[in-house]
Amino acid sequence: MAIKITDECINCGACEPECPNNAIYEGGVEWAFSDGTTVKGMVKLMDGTQLDAEQRNPPIENDIYYIVPNKCTECQGFHEEPQCAAVCPVDCCIPDEMYRETVEELLAKKEKLHI
Repeated sequence: MAIKITDECINCGACEPECPNNAIYEGGVEWAFSDGTTVKGMVKLMDGTQLDAEQRNPPIENDIYYIVPNKCTECQGFHEEPQCAAVCPVDCCIPDEMYRETVEELLAKKEKLHI
């Protein structure tokens, strides 16, 4: 499953540079699949909808850092544990129960993000 940042976030920014998928954004900042990945063209989201990888999307959160679930792989294929959670000083990076994925699904997502 993806990782999420709870509202206990103190906006320290320690998590953002640690994400190998560039799935973490500062609150209020737009995101795109192409940010920090090799993704080009149309992308199919977990809910089945499609969007252009270059499309700028509205922020998921405005006041705290946030993780784009469709880009989060829990660092599978990169590290032994999610790096955002490892560096968070207030332990606000936790599993997102809304996005359950197997290790195999997370690794497949990683391969799509980094061709």
